[in-house]
Amino acid sequence: MDWRDEGILLTSRRHGESAAIVEIFTAAHGRHAGVVRGGAGRRMAPVLQPGALLAVEWSARLEEHIGAFRVDPVATRAAVLMGDRAALAALGAMTSLITAAMPERDPHPELYARSRELLAALGSAPDWPARYAAWELALLAELGFGLDLGTCAATGVRDGLVWVSPKSGRAISRAAGAPWADRLLPLPAFLRDGWETPPEREAIAAALALTGYFLEARLAPGLPREALPAARARAVEAMLRG
Repeated sequence: MDWRDEGILLTSRRHGESAAIVEIFTAAHGRHAGVVRGGAGRRMAPVLQPGALLAVEWSARLEEHIGAFRVDPVATRAAVLMGDRAALAALGAMTSLITAAMPERDPHPELYARSRELLAALGSAPDWPARYAAWELALLAELGFGLDLGTCAATGVRDGLVWVSPKSGRAISRAAGAPWADRLLPLPAFLRDGWETPPEREAIAAALALTGYFLEARLAPGLPREALPAARARAVEAMLRG
């Protein structure tokens, strides 16, 4: 059994004297683990950092074996982001959420493409916090917990959608939701309509509160310890601190 692919390094831990066991989120093979011989050595350890984009070759005698990776670096991000605390924290949240939530060896090419785009934007594109919030929305959708932001759940209208129901995950218009505004979650317009200029911090905060609510309510109960990775809370704090 063997294949070649491209992937984003999620985790790496020492194995024995010089090897490392890594998890990589690959384009066509999903989240996949394997051993990198020499991965803990002086030459490879700097390459095997979370967020590294790698060309990988996986091989094993049987498909169910953990197998071994041969890796070649395509691009690294952690070292580039060392001077940007918020972007580095967002990278940690992205890799931690993928590690915790995505099923092993299950391809998710669309989420992989979005993750790769976010990886390239972190710390460099001025709108990267908005892209991160949109990525969390995409993660929910990929796992079957997507929000319906297209029409008002009460009236079916497509305009004036400013809230989301915490129960149904569906959008609510200003007129229909006014009597229950204190029970609804604010819907930042950029999550539904996109953006031309980077959204304001208040909109980013509202977006992260919205995705965070549904990550906690729908995703976390199925995770180890029934909790989101702590890296997600650290990332939100860093992004909103600016």
